[in-house]
Amino acid sequence: MTADELQVFHRQFQPLFQRREQRTWSLLYLCGQLSNLERKTIEPMMLSLLGPDPNAIRGMQQFIGQGEWDSAALMHHAQGLVSTWLGEEDSVVIVDGSGFPKQGKHSVGVAHQYCGHLGKIANCQEGVFLVYASRRGYAFVDERLYVPEEWFRDESRKRRKACGMPETLTFRTEPELGLEMITALVGRGVIPFRWVTCDESYGKIPAFLDGIAALGKWYLAEVPSDTRVWLRTPAIEPPGRGLFGRPRTYPRVKRTAPRPLELRTLMTQLPQAAWHRRKIQEGSKGPLMVEMACVRVTPVREALPAPRCWVIFRRSLSAQLETKYYLCNAPADYPQTELARLTGMRWPIEMD
Repeated sequence: MTADELQVFHRQFQPLFQRREQRTWSLLYLCGQLSNLERKTIEPMMLSLLGPDPNAIRGMQQFIGQGEWDSAALMHHAQGLVSTWLGEEDSVVIVDGSGFPKQGKHSVGVAHQYCGHLGKIANCQEGVFLVYASRRGYAFVDERLYVPEEWFRDESRKRRKACGMPETLTFRTEPELGLEMITALVGRGVIPFRWVTCDESYGKIPAFLDGIAALGKWYLAEVPSDTRVWLRTPAIEPPGRGLFGRPRTYPRVKRTAPRPLELRTLMTQLPQAAWHRRKIQEGSKGPLMVEMACVRVTPVREALPAPRCWVIFRRSLSAQLETKYYLCNAPADYPQTELARLTGMRWPIEMD
């Protein structure tokens, strides 16, 4: 992108800032974020762009930290651009978390938690991000800062006040933040999409999957290998009086029903004919191929059957065998070749 193109792009957002100075600072900040600097915090960015000017550093800190401008309005305008440039009805929204290593304990939401950037537990901030991906390209469309539960305890009150955290903010898990953003996307109706994909940290949360389904969207979610399913939906005994003891107040699976299977167990029982070689994406060295098997199952939800869905087993063809497990609520007649393509659709968020 040339400097002229960057200014044309930025000009679309200028009416969303209240003051002329804010428009200038926002363009400078954008230039800093697009630079080749290793550390893209305010001081090194300002030193690179404007030289050793203390007033510039303070001005940018004020713009980011205390400036009164509506970041949500900027995000909504960006979503409109993404829809215009990339929008397709069968597109995918990818939800994922990402950690940012930090020194010290004063940055809002910082804590010892898993940091994907480092691949281990570390002192970091964690964000939850949405990326929109279609055949025309991919781009960020929303984000939330994850604030760990320890920040909401009484002993963290001073830290919250020092960081300017709103008193109305309450603890939300990462899947809750992801579902909140996806619900807002559906509610605004600006960006067309059909699919939501995620890794197992989201896929293992039934409330997240049920929330996506309730929005009328299809999910393809990686899940743990010990996720339990029935091959056939078991019979249910309704509440009522049993042969002995007090009446049952909740339905239950009939005692004569088969026990559910863990996905890793079910996979070992599949015949070889169930496996097919599929292309999941085009790689830099040619098509990326895997072996896949797709089976209709009934997942377990709080000891009861959930709606029927697909379970997808995907294993690599390399010497070091890697197996992934997915649940998907697409219709029973949805093409398995498309399911294969969608299992490879999480890479745009890694690139972004």
